[in-house]
Amino acid sequence: MTQGPVVLNIYRGGWCPYCNLEMQALSSILPELRSRGVNLIGLTPEMPATAEDTVTANKLEITVLSDKGNQVSADLGLVFILPEKLRPIYKHLGIDIPANNGDQSFTLPVPATYIINTDGIILYHFVNVDYTKRVEPTVLLSELDKLLSTI
Repeated sequence: MTQGPVVLNIYRGGWCPYCNLEMQALSSILPELRSRGVNLIGLTPEMPATAEDTVTANKLEITVLSDKGNQVSADLGLVFILPEKLRPIYKHLGIDIPANNGDQSFTLPVPATYIINTDGIILYHFVNVDYTKRVEPTVLLSELDKLLSTI
């Protein structure tokens, strides 16, 4: 791992197809990120073993950390409670949020991507409450290039 900036990608979980597509897209630009001295870290509320299953299933070379209880996501103002009316739909689809996350809170993060410098300062963020909207890898690389030219 390099000592440069970090791209932190917060995602809902391996059960989310949009999250998996996003993580695969970010994984595809990993060589370009590394060539810029940038670390890529995924963050999910899922338990570590569940998160590791996602990494393995998607053949990702990304470091993924578990945000138990959505503590980091809550600090960033990203956490919401899955509405009661949606829970049976998730259950019918085989998505067990409490089992995946190791608690009964039914809390999830709004997906988000941050560029954080070595001083821990957020230099860029992409957050959209529409979980189908994610930062495009080319946009992320372009933002990184602009930021790195000023560091």
